[in-house]
Amino acid sequence: MKTYSTVKVVKKLGIGWSTLHRWIVEGKVDAPPVQSLDGFKIRRWNEKDIAKVRQYKMQHYWGKGGRKKRSKRAK
Repeated sequence: MKTYSTVKVVKKLGIGWSTLHRWIVEGKVDAPPVQSLDGFKIRRWNEKDIAKVRQYKMQHYWGKGGRKKRSKRAK
């Protein structure tokens, strides 16, 4: 079974790393357990894990950036 790093998952889903991390910390999505690989702590995501996050995103995510751009001033 193919696995993905967290960086590849956020690129695949089109969200920011901080967004995914916030969802994990707040308990909104379940993340795979942390594993140690050559002294690094990583999460190895499979397609099933990614599908769960994608489902949450479809229901709750409005897109990157919550601020609207300023309109130009009239001259």
